[in-house]
Amino acid sequence: MRDWARAIKKDVVALYIAARDPRVPWYVKLAAAAVAAYALSPIDLIPDFIPALGYLDDVIIVPLGIFLVVKMIPAPLMAEFREEAQRRSGRPTSRVAAAAIIALWIAAIAATFWAFWPNPVP
Repeated sequence: MRDWARAIKKDVVALYIAARDPRVPWYVKLAAAAVAAYALSPIDLIPDFIPALGYLDDVIIVPLGIFLVVKMIPAPLMAEFREEAQRRSGRPTSRVAAAAIIALWIAAIAATFWAFWPNPVP
């Protein structure tokens, strides 16, 4: 199970690398970026606190997305991306992505406060 989790993590980093490579077609870049962003994002389609369903995306959706995008990338390129991911052996760091995620969380919190803030009745 640990080996499978490591392979998934390596493939997520490889997809991140593929999304930035000029040899990959634009539609594959878009799919690779979406899968990598979803896998690395703390925001889930199904929140983890929901019993049983919470980890469904981590167990089914993310691996399925990785599988589909890997099939769209030519095998020699994917092998190269996996080698680069192994060299990096960690999460990709992007200040822009971190800022976007933080901005999204701030916007969600602000929208929640705005929606539930008591308004004076005239």
